[in-house]
Amino acid sequence: MKKLTRRQFIKGGSLASLGLLVLDAFWIEHFFIEWNTFNISNSKDTPIRLLQISDLHLKTIKYQHKRLAKKINENKPDLLFFTGDSIDHNDNLMLFDEFLGLISEDIPKYAITGNWEYWGDVNLEELKTIYHKNNCKLLINEHETIQLYERKISIIGVDDYVGGDPNLRDAIEGITDSDYNIVLAHCPGYKEVIQKYASRLKTDLVLSGHTHGGQLSFFGFVPFKPQGSGHYLKGWYTKSEPKMYVSKGIGTSILPIRFGARSELVEILI
Repeated sequence: MKKLTRRQFIKGGSLASLGLLVLDAFWIEHFFIEWNTFNISNSKDTPIRLLQISDLHLKTIKYQHKRLAKKINENKPDLLFFTGDSIDHNDNLMLFDEFLGLISEDIPKYAITGNWEYWGDVNLEELKTIYHKNNCKLLINEHETIQLYERKISIIGVDDYVGGDPNLRDAIEGITDSDYNIVLAHCPGYKEVIQKYASRLKTDLVLSGHTHGGQLSFFGFVPFKPQGSGHYLKGWYTKSEPKMYVSKGIGTSILPIRFGARSELVEILI
């Protein structure tokens, strides 16, 4: 066997490392979805299980989408939230209907808009009809209060901060006292607006997406964050009220790759 020179060894190792990075960016992180669970319940009562799907950017239904739907059905959450950018273009409405059909109709679902529902000229009336058909309510500057395990939960959905016309005042009009208030806001930068309403609305949890966790993150350095991200990137923000979780989302935008920002589905017990 011919002995490798030091230069050949370094060159071969560099090429192998580059190959692994490409594999990770274009396949592993793009197609494998983390299931991240957090228990923030302070009650002795039965915890309510929430699932958040954000930034699906559905363009085709692949193996990972079917596997995701199957796992959701097996886990039977109490509530499933779609926090915006479910599709990028009006042509994908029927495809999204097909995906929603993979998820059990028995699971109550709520959804909000993201910037791409606007930028992609998605017909919101048709989108609302498709959501309704699949036991999901699209909340655009409105709320709904439900009862779960003898607890009153108010779900407040605001329109997208960048592409739409968010109005929290309209969203909470007529709201009554609840045990738990959850605000769905696609862009995490909207948290500053929510904080201004602290005297009128006790917000227990904000669920956002939009950032994709940077989508491309090089050892903590993120070259780009979309408008509306504010100071937020991913994960929990709890130093100031209300607490907020920013999901890295499922799909990709502009570039079909992820690096250092693996797709995720978020489960939260409250």
